[in-house]
Amino acid sequence: MIETKVLGKSYGKKVALTGLDLSVAPGEVLGFLGPNGAGKSTTVKILTGMIKPTSGTASVAGHDVVRNPLEVKRRIGYVPEAGTLFEALTGKEYLSMVAGLKALDPTESANRIEELMDLFDIADAADSRLGEYSKGMKQKVLIGAALLGNPEVLFLDEPLNGLDTNAGAVVKQLLRELAAANRTVLFCSHILEVVERVCDRILIIDAGRRVAEGAAREIATDTGTRNLEEAFIRLTGVRETADVTRDMLAALQ
Repeated sequence: MIETKVLGKSYGKKVALTGLDLSVAPGEVLGFLGPNGAGKSTTVKILTGMIKPTSGTASVAGHDVVRNPLEVKRRIGYVPEAGTLFEALTGKEYLSMVAGLKALDPTESANRIEELMDLFDIADAADSRLGEYSKGMKQKVLIGAALLGNPEVLFLDEPLNGLDTNAGAVVKQLLRELAAANRTVLFCSHILEVVERVCDRILIIDAGRRVAEGAAREIATDTGTRNLEEAFIRLTGVRETADVTRDMLAALQ
């Protein structure tokens, strides 16, 4: 459902992505990891039709993202890392607008919107303006918008940002149900414990290149580490948290 071949992207002389081969099957939740600036957001923007690659190819739900971007967008749901909402609208109005843009049946989408707002416990705020919502409530609206239309492929970029424990549990359960329904999920997160629990397979990139792929335990074994967090640090060159903390404390003395 998601496939890239030697995918590359450059911004002038700056290379953001180099020769990325990626494949995610129906019913699979892929954890897509990397440090800041590794190329994750660039990859997601290409796959969702927001930007064009410099080289290589990419397809989502059987459609080329460059030749058929509208067909791709009809089949996906997307939760961006820093989503922006029209805060003058109410929660219900915003979701209704998204449903209209997706050309969904008005009656079916109205019922779906009610279900989603109930699921995320924001039904009481359905007629309140988004400007009055908390950060977590806004995140719930973004996730609800991504789920409208029962997308074949779901892109989640830090979807747990701002969510409380109960809402986070709902999202994790949704991921399991989506996979069981043969949907494809690309899951980006810095919360590695969650990635280990919910993802079938993990792909780690650094400096625009793939550096590891496999189940969390396989990656840890291959890198001679105890868990995914230690493997991630070793593969990407991110300094140990304890070392950073020690240096910070020393600087304060």
